Amino acid sequence: MKKTKKKKRTFKIGSWIVIMLVAVFLYATYILFVPNVFTNSAEKTFLCIPENSSYTEVVHLLEKEANVLNESAFKQVSSMLHYGERIRAGRYELKANMNNFQLVRLLRSGRQAPVRLTFNNIRTKEQLAARISMQLMADSVSILKLLNDSEFLANYKLNPATSVSLFIPNTYEVFWNMNATQLFERMNKEYNKFWTVERKAKAAAISLTPVEVGILASIVEEETNNKADRPKVAGLYLNRLKKAMPLQADPTLKFAVGDFSLKRIGIKQILFISPYNTYRNQGLPPGPIRVASESGIDAVLNSAHHNYIYMCASETLNGEHKFATNWAEHLENAKKYQKKLNDLNIH
Repeated sequence: MKKTKKKKRTFKIGSWIVIMLVAVFLYATYILFVPNVFTNSAEKTFLCIPENSSYTEVVHLLEKEANVLNESAFKQVSSMLHYGERIRAGRYELKANMNNFQLVRLLRSGRQAPVRLTFNNIRTKEQLAARISMQLMADSVSILKLLNDSEFLANYKLNPATSVSLFIPNTYEVFWNMNATQLFERMNKEYNKFWTVERKAKAAAISLTPVEVGILASIVEEETNNKADRPKVAGLYLNRLKKAMPLQADPTLKFAVGDFSLKRIGIKQILFISPYNTYRNQGLPPGPIRVASESGIDAVLNSAHHNYIYMCASETLNGEHKFATNWAEHLENAKKYQKKLNDLNIH
């Protein structure tokens, strides 16, 4: 009788242990594998974790970006997998209905989703730094600081005036958490890829360095939006350089005075003292007046051969130019353009 009672007690205890183990197993399965990430849109959702983020900050980001419904379950899985000790900065793509195990494993792994870094149509360093910082973890202040750091730029044989030459507008696949120094390293690699042996040979043929080509390209691009005209404009400026004539490029005056909206260039701008004033100073200015594009650079390297040394915007105001080989012809073109501006009351 006693043995029977003992067996029943043992059976009950064993049954409770089995039930508890099953319950633990089911709960562990639940917190590990039940979907817990519900993104807010049909588009891809990314979680960007800044450098030195705390575990609490990561949880807050997840609540905001991933709509994690069961925060407690996420925290338990994080504890099980020791995620709090292995937080890695980066940009991670979140999939709808990810479970906690998938989520924590992704964040622990550091397997980032790359960023397609894009920048174009940039005039100033400030604009460049701002545009890039909108797409990466690096802030605009840190990028701008290096763009003006003479000692740092010497590593790339550049200076604060020419630093933007390193940035060839394009789309680059990078990691979001790269810092400003890593950004420059990557841009230097892309710069060296861009300046092929063929391009360097073309630059040497017109007696310019790659940086000088970029400076001239920046002027050409500011001079005309018409890509078909750019090789002709580039050829004109090269003719002036060969003849030791001042470039007298109006865009350099706009850059010098800091006003790109100027419609007319007057004596005030022409007399403005600045190394970028190509009316007062002979040769190229100290640096680019915008971030030169690939097409602008190639327009200089493949410039048109002609005898033009003067040009003026067309009175049609359609972005085209009229070219001349002598002062008298240029004066006639200029009079027509000035008359059009007067007729439209543009000052």
